Amino acid sequence: MATRKKLILASGSLGRRQLMERAGYAFEVRPANIDEPTDARLGDCAHYVGELAWLKAQAVAKTVNDGIVVAADTVGWQHGKVVGKPVDEADARRIITALAGTTHELWTGVCLWVRPGNFQICWQELSRVSMKPMTAGEIEAYLKTRKWVGCSGAYAIQMPHDPLLTVVEGTASNVIGLPMESLAKALVWAEAL
Repeated sequence: MATRKKLILASGSLGRRQLMERAGYAFEVRPANIDEPTDARLGDCAHYVGELAWLKAQAVAKTVNDGIVVAADTVGWQHGKVVGKPVDEADARRIITALAGTTHELWTGVCLWVRPGNFQICWQELSRVSMKPMTAGEIEAYLKTRKWVGCSGAYAIQMPHDPLLTVVEGTASNVIGLPMESLAKALVWAEAL
């Protein structure tokens, strides 16, 4: 999908890059590289991902003279707590053990920052994801795949059919880290500026 303005993806996420490529967007990758808090201020996941997406967009927008910066942040949310990226294998084991056999929320905050002008549009999307129950042996086998490295919730959903995960509400692209359906609509607005 062609845009008149240059698109800059403020993310090093392979999943986000693949989503943008599959949708046919031409874009440049410029990761924001900001420090991310591990807890949601105000106890609200929507606020948390929205704020982080905005901070990422702001960091990259400072380096752009003309274009649209696309920034996003995605985290799991269970029992009122952020389920972030595991710091090591033991942390991944803890996260997968807590999520196995449950349905949890997955939130993505997105911010488009249009330069020049500094116009911004930000939104948050929710998906609900069920993870199948797993035995200790299945968890250990999963950990050996290393698919959890760098992934919020210690997983990266496999498309089109994931053996562990089912999206019961929302979109798979949101679970991957960039809700493409709403992004397409927001880019129409951004292009009109």
